[in-house]
Amino acid sequence: MSAANELTSAQCDDLRTVAAMIIPASEEYRVPGADDPAIQADMLATLGRDAALVRQALDHLARLAGQPLAELDTARRDVIAQEFRSTGGAAAATLVRVVLQCYYRDDRVLRSLGLELRAPFPKGYVLEQGDWSLLDPVRARPASLRRAP
Repeated sequence: MSAANELTSAQCDDLRTVAAMIIPASEEYRVPGADDPAIQADMLATLGRDAALVRQALDHLARLAGQPLAELDTARRDVIAQEFRSTGGAAAATLVRVVLQCYYRDDRVLRSLGLELRAPFPKGYVLEQGDWSLLDPVRARPASLRRAP
């Protein structure tokens, strides 16, 4: 089941609001905020095993706020965020991690950081399929046998 089906619409709205509070959009650096629809879709699609803790965090936020976060003024949201950080525990940490990991794997964000949109290895070097010569130094070592515990 996808997270979009696991979260209520109010929780999805609160997730979007929290994400924007954590990482707002920046015109200066030409990057979206964490509330960008593509980043939000990535969060919902990849929530997986974190869904229960994220739901718990969003429920805790809803209890603290007493109404949808988007309807609160900025000052009140900041007060709620401070209280959430001090009382949210593992659920709060999971929510922040989910927002950050989805944000920093977005192509636009990677480009703004000067990173290439590919795995960092082999840095442009072509590895021949089936070329095991990289293991030659390992094979040159004497065998090491150990008793398994």
